[in-house]
Amino acid sequence: MKLLKIDRLLVETAKLPMVKIDRELFLRKELRDRYRPEVIELAIQYNPAYAGIPVEDINKIAKSCIKGEATQVSTISAAAGLPGGFAILGSLPADLAQYFAHILRVLQKLIYLYGWSELGFDTKEMNDETKNLLILFIGIMFGVNSAVNTVHAIAAQVAKKVAKKLPQEAITKGFIYPVVKKIASILGVQMSKKIFANGVSKVVPVVGAVTSGALTYITFNAMAEKLRKHLAKDDLANIEIYKEKSDPLVIDAEFIEE
Repeated sequence: MKLLKIDRLLVETAKLPMVKIDRELFLRKELRDRYRPEVIELAIQYNPAYAGIPVEDINKIAKSCIKGEATQVSTISAAAGLPGGFAILGSLPADLAQYFAHILRVLQKLIYLYGWSELGFDTKEMNDETKNLLILFIGIMFGVNSAVNTVHAIAAQVAKKVAKKLPQEAITKGFIYPVVKKIASILGVQMSKKIFANGVSKVVPVVGAVTSGALTYITFNAMAEKLRKHLAKDDLANIEIYKEKSDPLVIDAEFIEE
């Protein structure tokens, strides 16, 4: 079994159109019908919890985002299971690249809802900071315990900076590199096993297509939920962390049911 290299997969997938989620546009879209303009501006400038939006409200939005991405990616998986499947996209199978693209999309949506700043997808070459964070978040999705512990520690430090209105620059620099390297190695093995196992269903073309789509929805949803539940527990999403530092208006953020 050939092992996937997570670094290469990240770089190749990030080049696909529609992978990058614009944090400001995304938060405006998800919050505009639920909160007052001044609350939304604070959520964009700092983060939703800083703006006084409780994690229970964010959970509702996050679950809706997960459902949307899971539905899209399961359709792709079903199509890949049909006779002929997808072609090769660059150096990666197109269905793998598109599946992973949706992992990156839902990942970005979740971390922005739960308080993280925008990832650096703008440059031609993905910077180390972005790559490190992506590996950590994906590690959580695949159940790597060291990723959970590392993100929890980083989130606590970032929350302190947000509360004090300090810049969040180079939050992963230096000290976590050995951890990220180890997680990347674990991910390569785990993802290769999952992809190899999923490939078995394509032996029976039509039935395999339906099975592949259904299994993809379930597994994708489970991985995204794993990340969501972790992010919801971190300090970045805890409004109590910001109460002493934040503006008076943030205590009156109201969720409007659609």
